[in-house]
Amino acid sequence: MKTPEDILNCWVAAVNGKDIETLVGLYGENAVLLPTFSNRMFKDLKGIREYFQRLSQRNDLGVKLHHKPLMVQPIDLDKYALSGVYCWSFSIDGELFSFEARFSYILDMGLTRPIIHHHSSQIPRMI
Repeated sequence: MKTPEDILNCWVAAVNGKDIETLVGLYGENAVLLPTFSNRMFKDLKGIREYFQRLSQRNDLGVKLHHKPLMVQPIDLDKYALSGVYCWSFSIDGELFSFEARFSYILDMGLTRPIIHHHSSQIPRMI
């Protein structure tokens, strides 16, 4: 049986491999995505697919998970909240940039497409 951490690692591998089918296949039919690099909310698989297709066109696209702290909180029998930090990177005009972002997922492990909610935002600079 897969764990919430397995789903997150699969998501990271799919992003890094630009495997859009696997990536979108992790999101439920009615999933909500509040993505890192868009001011829009996506509420269907079509929008989620289009977002990741656009993002995958970036050169040197990658995401690296920071395992500490990674919070996995049981909500219900098969439902979990995951929260943590990852670092996105991609090239702009030949220069590699990194973007630290915090994330939260809600997973329903009883579903074949377990991601039902995903929010990600760049970490603001301290003032």
